[in-house]
Amino acid sequence: MSRDGDLPDTSRAAPRKLRIGVAIATRARPELVSKIVALIGCQTRAADAILVCSPGEEDVAGLHAQAGLVHFLGPAGLPHQRNCLIERAQTLDILIFLDDDFVMDKDYLAETEAVFREAADVAMTTGVVIADGIIGPGFSLEQAAAFMSTPADAAGHRLTEVYNGYGCNMAVRLEIVRANGLRFDEELPLYAWLEDVDFSRALAPFGRIVRVERARGVHLGVKSGRQPGARLGYSQIANPCYLIAKGTCSWQKGLFHMSRNLAANVYGTLRRETIIDRPGRLLGNLKALGDLFALRLAPSRALDL
Repeated sequence: MSRDGDLPDTSRAAPRKLRIGVAIATRARPELVSKIVALIGCQTRAADAILVCSPGEEDVAGLHAQAGLVHFLGPAGLPHQRNCLIERAQTLDILIFLDDDFVMDKDYLAETEAVFREAADVAMTTGVVIADGIIGPGFSLEQAAAFMSTPADAAGHRLTEVYNGYGCNMAVRLEIVRANGLRFDEELPLYAWLEDVDFSRALAPFGRIVRVERARGVHLGVKSGRQPGARLGYSQIANPCYLIAKGTCSWQKGLFHMSRNLAANVYGTLRRETIIDRPGRLLGNLKALGDLFALRLAPSRALDL
């Protein structure tokens, strides 16, 4: 494993073989990220580089060296870290952004590479999340393996056009990113609710966004290390409003996100849900709505909660 070093030289790759990197922004989950990185080594198509960005060395304690692995430090906050990952990917063609709790099926990289190689008009891909622990108590690695034990439907259609990639697993053609100076919006703080929508729609004018039906995975939805409920609740209102004004989210989609989360937080609070901090999120929702009517709503105000 290299720390603060250069990426491995992949310039002598076979013709038509794309240089693919996996990019992981992590914080406060050292044991988990070590396991996720180790599992990347099980792919049928090996990654040319595995880039891990964290705010501190303690965030990756126990991360073991393996081929192509580079760890470096970057400012806390998902957009900041992902922008650092883009900067470190100068020798790569495709960069796959993974959450530090996303488990890829063994053929994920191979299926993703095939789409980018065969469809020159594709700018972004996202995989099929066959189980998402974010909406419940979360899943273990053993449960993820069980979910993926059922083979993918080889006879089914391969691609589906989508509005945006899902931030826990989305891949981009770096040539387009570099040519147009695209970056994640650092005005979105912390875990940057809807940063995937914003980045996807900024990329959309330059190519298709598709879901690769045979690139499957499980989002564990691990609850440790996540931001306080009130901060996330504020972002659930502030970030869609910001993106609507910016033009990277339609008002229909933004309103859908806001109303769905507000309803879920009200319902979860009334039911005294314990898995997710619904009262905290609801408080954040209400504070954001108050700021909206007072004309002082801004994503960064989540940091004050």
